[in-house]
Amino acid sequence: MAEYETILTERKGDVLVVTLNRPERLNAASLQMADDLSVALYDLQGARALLITGAGRAFCSGADLQARGGDSAVTGGDASHRALMNHYNPALSQIMQLDIPVVTAVNGPAAGVGCSIGLAGDFVFAGRSAYFLQAFVNIGLVPDGGSTWLLTKAIGKPRATQMMMLGERIGAEQAQEWGLIYKAVDDAALMDEALALATKLAAGPTVALSTMRRNILTALDGSFDQVLRAEAEGQRRAGGTADAREGALSFIQKRKPAFTGR
Repeated sequence: MAEYETILTERKGDVLVVTLNRPERLNAASLQMADDLSVALYDLQGARALLITGAGRAFCSGADLQARGGDSAVTGGDASHRALMNHYNPALSQIMQLDIPVVTAVNGPAAGVGCSIGLAGDFVFAGRSAYFLQAFVNIGLVPDGGSTWLLTKAIGKPRATQMMMLGERIGAEQAQEWGLIYKAVDDAALMDEALALATKLAAGPTVALSTMRRNILTALDGSFDQVLRAEAEGQRRAGGTADAREGALSFIQKRKPAFTGR
């Protein structure tokens, strides 16, 4: 596996585990971290599911625009715009467009762009001590990293507005109650539960799961007719795979299917 400056990568079976690794800064997302994440997601090395978590006592405390080694401090609207367009936004877009399922294991705070990374998973686990925070209003800025879209789509306008305009922490159990995340779990069980589900997904029909990801994104913004077309095209794509043939054969033979991701 490749080595990176700000993240760790490890293969656990068919799951690629990516750990945000700046624990001394509560995994604040530097420009380098955004770039490292983008490179790692281009180099999945055949993994069939992705799990993202944070090292130490935080998932990600938000953007750290001053941490790019050797660069001058990045401040001001124009510089922030460049950082988002050239570094953070591509990384977030890449997560959303992956052809494999994504699980996130949120430990501790997930703030700012860290909240966006955490919520970009198909399945979001959070330890009970974790929380989600949009604190931009406290420093006169606006949510970024796709959080406006992610929050509004997940929990609706009133609750998204509450998080963004009031800058309130939303704990793991409240996040689960709102439907913002998949599951709140005990801190000690976080990685075990997240990895177990990622492993289960990695053993599934990868092309079908990838197509589901795309169709869900289409459904969030598209019309009913657009979704019907996307489903039909997806069915054609998935139906021609070895996994679909294995699924049909295993059904006839009354046994558990053995999917290969092809």
